[in-house]
Amino acid sequence: MKQWIGISEFVAVAEQQSFTKAAKQLNISVAQVSRNIAELEASLAIKLLYRSTRSVSLTEEGQLYLQHCRHLVSSLEEANRTLANLNATPRGLIKITAPVYYGETRIAPLLHDFLQRFPDTELELHLTNNRLDLVQAGFDLAIRLGQLEDSSLIAKKLASRTQYVVAAPDYLQKFGLPTSIADLSHHQCLTGTLSVWRFNQSGKITTFKPQGRILCNSGVALLDAALKGLGLVQLPDYYVRDQLQNNSLLSVLDDIRQPDDGIWAIYPQNRHLSAKVRVLVDFLSNHLAL
Repeated sequence: MKQWIGISEFVAVAEQQSFTKAAKQLNISVAQVSRNIAELEASLAIKLLYRSTRSVSLTEEGQLYLQHCRHLVSSLEEANRTLANLNATPRGLIKITAPVYYGETRIAPLLHDFLQRFPDTELELHLTNNRLDLVQAGFDLAIRLGQLEDSSLIAKKLASRTQYVVAAPDYLQKFGLPTSIADLSHHQCLTGTLSVWRFNQSGKITTFKPQGRILCNSGVALLDAALKGLGLVQLPDYYVRDQLQNNSLLSVLDDIRQPDDGIWAIYPQNRHLSAKVRVLVDFLSNHLAL
């Protein structure tokens, strides 16, 4: 590691333009800063700094060397922060956004459990179905459902979700059981925020544009309409799991059900080293995957 001696000191002196300020920044003596830089210059056989009683400046070689050394010091500092965060206890405010229904029923209870486990953390939770700008709004984390848009954000898959097409038994008894996508054209389809329903036929995604008497941006409202026999609806498993188990709703077209999609944690690049974000994402992943 002898080749590293003096590099941090050289970068600090070059940026501070002072041995005294560099020593204060590094929390070492001025004499040690001077010795280490002198040893670095000796090992390189190149003069990096011009020194006088009043000022410090870079030689031409020093300016070139500084460009590379800044990257080395920055990488080393990042590596040290990464190791420190591995054992760090989450603390401070966590600002998170999630879709309304999934946030209310799945995310919020887990966040409350997380706060109980880590008493030094605080929570600011925004539930909205709008896709907010995480960086501009200062969010640490967002929960997103379904297919992701391309972005510079980091994404980690927390769990999967299954989309079901369901209807009440009375409705199916009255209007018949659809056995193909074409059959859906003869049914009342309850439409939500997505303009098309997706299916998987022979490995190829096929879409269908639902038509019916009800258009609503609330999954809870559409679920109620389906339970009351007003039509077929396509909803994720976390809306209809209990109803499928007690047979108040029946699933149809299971043989061409679209592939499961994801439930994601999304966060900005500058949050990936944060202990509170790292530990929370792992916590959510472990519990949502159950």
